[in-house]
This record gives sequence, structure tokens and C-alpha cells, in this order.
Amino acid sequence: MIFDSIIIGGGISGLQAAIQLGRYGHRVLVFDSNQGRSNLCQCYHNLLGWPEGVSGQSLRDIGKAQAERLGIQFYSAKVIKAVKKETYIEIEDEGGAKYRSQTLLLATGVKDRMPLFQELKPCLGISVYICPDCDGYEIKNQRTIVLGSGNPGAQMALTLTYFTDELMYVNHERAPIDEDVIQQLVEKSIPYYNEGVREVFAKGAAFKGVLLENGQRLDANHAFSAFGGNEVRSDLAEQLGVELHHNKHINTHPRTKMTNVENVWAAGDVTVHSEQVAIAMGDGLQAAIWMHKQLLKMMKGGNG
Repeated sequence: MIFDSIIIGGGISGLQAAIQLGRYGHRVLVFDSNQGRSNLCQCYHNLLGWPEGVSGQSLRDIGKAQAERLGIQFYSAKVIKAVKKETYIEIEDEGGAKYRSQTLLLATGVKDRMPLFQELKPCLGISVYICPDCDGYEIKNQRTIVLGSGNPGAQMALTLTYFTDELMYVNHERAPIDEDVIQQLVEKSIPYYNEGVREVFAKGAAFKGVLLENGQRLDANHAFSAFGGNEVRSDLAEQLGVELHHNKHINTHPRTKMTNVENVWAAGDVTVHSEQVAIAMGDGLQAAIWMHKQLLKMMKGGNG
């Protein structure tokens, strides 16, 4: 069987696209490896309709159930290969199974590079954050530790001075920092620790501080992570010949969200945008609308 649409990525953008395509009555298969940002975030605070916040998993559960009621199929697997054929797109999962579709949506997202402290995971989105636009408000006038690496961590600390003056920067990986950036930290009175973290203190979702490798303890109820080098999951796009931005994010048409490769769309954090949940949702919806338009042309025998 050739599906009308295959969506790779079961996060926020992929789910919203699936719901819209399901409402059109299309045959849709969603591949979800369950390793995206929305699997990790314990609370999104800046979404319309959720004044107390909502977890990524809750949004995923609600969205998946909504899509399944519309006949959308889900498959928990990682896609490792994608090939553009003359009249369809073929993908292959990690088990070697192949699937065909008339249209493809890449909603593969971004994987954040973070230190491997298990204590941080329950805190993500509640007391430990990665995005100042999403969660800078949560640390307003609060004592906050920035856990990072080199310039990316230092720049995060400088950005967060908009929200609080009580900041500390821990250069966990002891990566080099430019002299002018160090000078800015000094000017903003941000203490800078060129030390690795030995231990993270947390109680459930409540971050409490860190113990540095030199034995010094830093206490705070909030933290930001900024290590740079996040993995942009655009490898399938590269296989298909999709045009990428210089930072490996996928370029799309600003209106249709289609890539430069016909019948291949992209949405969400893997594309060039602000990496916000609400924007990812809108991207997925917009992509689905134009995927539907293309499918109608195909049904009528058009060439797209």
C-alpha cells in the first residue's frame, strides 16, 4: 500500500499535522522514535489555554489519541533511510521494513546536548530550562545557575540578565571562552566557575544546586542548560537532497512549508524557526494544509 502521507516524528508538529490530515480523511502513517524534546519537557508554561502549564507527554498523549480517532496509524520505530522515487517516496525503518507514500513530512526535531545527570530529567521545564524565550520568565529575580560549556553557556548567562541579576555560570566542560565574553560576564557581575559538576542536587522536580569537582557547593532553585552542539535531526532530509540552512536546520517555503524537493515537507524544530511549541504546532498544521492540496492535484492527475 502507498500511504497518502508519512510523517516522521510524533512530537508536537507531527501530531498537529496528523490530526489535520486525518480530518481530510487521508491515509497517514506516523513514525515516532519517542526520543524527542516533547518526551522530556515536564512543563510548557507559555502556551495559550494552559495557564498552569502542561507537560510534553500530556500533549503527546492527547494529540495521539485525537489523531487515532481520525484513523491515523502510529508506528514506534526509527526511520534510517529515505529515497525519492519518480511517483512516491520510500522510507526504511531500522528493522529493514520499507514503506511508500505520496507525500512526506519531516518533523524529526532537535536533540539537546545536556550533561548526563539523571537528577536533571524530572526537573526539565519545571526548575531546569533550556530556552530563555520559553522559560526566562520563570526565573524572574531568582537565583539561577547556568550549566554550560564555553561561549554558549556564557552567552546564555548574559541573555538571562534580562530576567535576573542573581546568576552563576558553571563551565562544566571547561571549554574556552572568548576574552570579550569573559569581560561581559565581569561587567554583569556574573560569577564564573571553570569547574566540572560532580553532583546535582534535586528533590523530584525541584532543582536545589550542584556540587563542583573542587568541593564547592552552589545553591539555587533554578538552572538553565546551555552546552551548544545540539543535534539537528536533518540527516533524512540530506538523503533526499533537501536544502539545509548553514546550521543544518531545514529550509522550507515560508507559506507552504514544503522543501525544495517536491512532495517533501518539514515542520517543527528541525526547520528554521524559533523552536517554540506553538510555532511547531502552527508549522505542522500549515504543512498539512498544503500536503492536502498537493494530494488533491495528484488525485486529479496533475503534476503538482
